[in-house]
Amino acid sequence: MKTWSVQDAKARFSEFLETCLNKGPQVVTRRGTASAVLVPLQDWQRLQQSARPTLKELLLSPAARTDLPIPKRGRLHRRRPDGLI
Repeated sequence: MKTWSVQDAKARFSEFLETCLNKGPQVVTRRGTASAVLVPLQDWQRLQQSARPTLKELLLSPAARTDLPIPKRGRLHRRRPDGLI
C-alpha cells in the first residue's frame, strides 16, 4: 500500500485514484499520521456486506437476548369469534 500526504493526494488526485484502482488501497496521511484509506468501490462494497449482520445473527446474538425486556405473562381475556358461545 502506498502512502500519500494530504497535499500530494489533493494535488495529484487523478494519479492517486488511478493508483488505487490499479494497485489497491492507498493510505492518506495528515501530519505524518495515517488518517484515511482510498479503496476501490468493489472492495468497499465487499467490506460493507461482510460487516452487515443478518437478521438471524442479530436475533441470536447475546446482546439481543439480554437487552430486550421480556414482559411478565398474565391472563389475557380474549374475545370469542362471532358465532361461538
